[in-house]
Amino acid sequence: MQTRRRALGKGLEQLFSNERINFQEIEETIVKNTDEKDISEIPVDEIRSNPYQPRKIFNEEALKELAASIEVHGVVQPIIVKKSIKGYELIAGERRTRAAKLAGLTTIPAIVKDFSDDEMMEIALIENIQRENLNVLEEAIAYDKIIKTTGVTQEVLAKKFGKSRSYITNIIGILRLPEQVQKLIAENKISMGHARSLSKLEDNDKIIALADSVIKDELSVRQLEEMLRENVKLPKKVNRETRNQHYLIYENVLSEKIGSKVKIDNFKIEISFDSGKDLERILEILNVDIEGE
Repeated sequence: MQTRRRALGKGLEQLFSNERINFQEIEETIVKNTDEKDISEIPVDEIRSNPYQPRKIFNEEALKELAASIEVHGVVQPIIVKKSIKGYELIAGERRTRAAKLAGLTTIPAIVKDFSDDEMMEIALIENIQRENLNVLEEAIAYDKIIKTTGVTQEVLAKKFGKSRSYITNIIGILRLPEQVQKLIAENKISMGHARSLSKLEDNDKIIALADSVIKDELSVRQLEEMLRENVKLPKKVNRETRNQHYLIYENVLSEKIGSKVKIDNFKIEISFDSGKDLERILEILNVDIEGE
């Protein structure tokens, strides 16, 4: 893989490393180190979106403004594409391509590169996360896809994007919420703070009801947290001395660290997971090495 990545051209080694990245600098480096003879004018109608493109909604007004600029100045920076069986697949430059179509262009300058499916996915996600102002749900899906496809840890991912580990854990946690609540997040009807609090619950009906209350009653994150605390009911047979405030603190700390619901009770620690992959992720965070795996 390292040999293949070096062959892709200067600038891409940084893209696929574990170091912090800046996609704009990488793309500019690729363009700068590409000879003019290697920049082709390709038919706009033969270009298909990157199948791993996380963005589903594009700002029409912004596209119209870019199209107006292209009509006057042309496409200043070439897009990057991969040759496919039928035409080309976009790697970088989705907005430029869409705006070029709006401007009535039939061709667009492009750099043709050979990428694997995994590399195309990572490029699409990285470009969008850093430059396209994804909504919080699209961003969560993007991070989750990178982790599941490349096997990178949350810690490495956080370093790569200049985020805190807890930020990555919390944002991915919203994907455990019911679909209709995720939609409310995407529509900015409930905040990331609300989503983070709701993601600690397991009862979907309760989550949905509380999300509706957040909107209807205009609850702050603090008010929602207070409601959640008031609804915590301790088992009757539990010794109050053992089930104390420290346990709640430990639960919150552990939950924050591994990104899953944690319960400490009756001398046991229970950690929730929703798939084999999720279990592997948790074991990795806890530095549990299974021999033979």
